[in-house]
Amino acid sequence: MTDNSDQTLHQTFREECAANAAQAGQDLALKAKTVDWLVHTCRHKYSYNFTWLGRPIIQYPQDVMALQELVWQVKPDLIIETGIAHGGSLILNASLLALLDLCEGRTTPRQVLGIDIDIRAHNRAAIEAHPLTPGRIEMLQGSSIGEDIVAQVRERASQAERVLLILDSNHTHEHVLAELQLYSDLVKPGSYCVVFDTVVEDMPADFFPDRPWGPGNNPKTAVREFLASEAGQRFRVDRALEDKLLLTVAPEGYLYCQG
Repeated sequence: MTDNSDQTLHQTFREECAANAAQAGQDLALKAKTVDWLVHTCRHKYSYNFTWLGRPIIQYPQDVMALQELVWQVKPDLIIETGIAHGGSLILNASLLALLDLCEGRTTPRQVLGIDIDIRAHNRAAIEAHPLTPGRIEMLQGSSIGEDIVAQVRERASQAERVLLILDSNHTHEHVLAELQLYSDLVKPGSYCVVFDTVVEDMPADFFPDRPWGPGNNPKTAVREFLASEAGQRFRVDRALEDKLLLTVAPEGYLYCQG
């Protein structure tokens, strides 16, 4: 059993870490350098270099670490993720939930529900063949804001006690705002809605010549509009987490449900 002195030392350490992160978050020169670093690494498709348990994940390592912390903190029964690509994030989330189940001795597996408008046949086959998929990962093909898909997602979520929501599909303002309006009520107090690629707002205007999104039309602008709405009052940006990460593709995108 951990005695009170050990608990006090651990709490002191955590408080020191939080203070260090907050100080870093106020360092405007450092924050400018992180954005500059992100822009330069994106030109080399840096996030494409990493895999999770064999599947390409297309995420920055800092955001992978953040998801690990959130899953352990929230302990969701269901993770809903829009955007599948190669499936690395599905495998990541399934592995984190499997570890939770192992730690708690839970026999009914927590699950991940992935939605994508176009699940490529080779990606689907590889995901379905992964040892973590059976009983843990379910995939739906279709638009995440389509009526039929929304109905299926809400039906699945109705069977879960706690949902963690991750939005990482079409990055236009209109699409992300619609996702937030359609799914945010599934997130209960103490859990999170994570909106990825809000960093698009901070990128050069000519960075996405073949995409419909860019500065002024992206996940961050959608998050800001959502937070200003009545439905958005239940959420706040987790600035402490963002300060700790410094490098993230989701600035203002880690939304904590507070009520």
